[in-house]
Amino acid sequence: MKRPVLFLLVLVMLLTMTACGSGEDKAAVATTEKVYKIATDTTFAPFEFEDDEGNMVGIDLDLLKAIAEDQGFKYELQSVGFSAAVTALEAGEADAVIAGMSITKDRQKKYDFSDAYYDSGIGMGVLPSSGITSYEDLRGKQVATKIGTEGNTFAESIQEEYGFTIIQLEDSSTMYQDVLSGASVACFEDYPVLGYEISRGLSMTLPLEMEKGNSYGFAVMKDENQELLEMFNKGLENLKSSGKYDEILNTYISK
Repeated sequence: MKRPVLFLLVLVMLLTMTACGSGEDKAAVATTEKVYKIATDTTFAPFEFEDDEGNMVGIDLDLLKAIAEDQGFKYELQSVGFSAAVTALEAGEADAVIAGMSITKDRQKKYDFSDAYYDSGIGMGVLPSSGITSYEDLRGKQVATKIGTEGNTFAESIQEEYGFTIIQLEDSSTMYQDVLSGASVACFEDYPVLGYEISRGLSMTLPLEMEKGNSYGFAVMKDENQELLEMFNKGLENLKSSGKYDEILNTYISK
C-alpha cells in the first residue's frame, strides 16, 4: 500500500510544479508583450490635432486606434511634430510614424510604407484680401512651408520659375500665423488640411485647384517592424470592408 501512496504524492507534486510553471510563463508573456512606439505630428487637422478636452484625435489617430483593436496590438503614441517624428523613427526611438506622411519615391528608399490610406494633394493658402490668384503673383515675395513636407517640396519645385523666397517652419499653426501676420503672402499645405482649417474659421482662402499629390501611408524603417506593417495593412483592409474606414473619414471630412 505504501508504493501507490508515494506515487500519488509524487504525481501531485509534479502537477503542482507544472501548474506554477505555466502561470509563471503566462506572467512572463504578459509582462514582455510588445508595446509599439508610434510617433505623430502635433497639429495637422483633420489627421491629428488636440480637441477641446485636450485629447489627440483625428483621422490618423482614429484609424490607428481601430486597426490596433482589430489586430490586437498595443501602442504608445508620441505627439512630437512631423520633423521630430521622422527623426525619432530614424534614431530608433519610435517603431513607426503616422502623420499624414506622403508616400514618395525618395522616402521609399529609407522607409517601408503601408498600403495607402488616403489620397491627398497640395493647396496654396492666402489671405482673402491678398489679391493673389496665381503662382505668378508670388514673384518677389515670401511664402511659408513646413519642414520636411510635400508642401515644401512642391514650393521648392516651382520657386525658381515664379521667383519667390521660402521660409520653412516647424508646424502648421506657426506657418498659418506667418501668413496671417503678413510676414508671408502664402503657404503651401496638404489641400484637405487647409480646407479643414478654413472650414473651422481660419481666415484664408484656396485660390487654386488642388495640385495632384501623393497618398498617405504608415511608415516604418526599411526592413524593420514588418510584423507591425502587416498588421496595419490587414487591419486597414478589415476597416474598409466593415465600413469603419468610411465612418472615420466622414467624422472629419464632409462630402
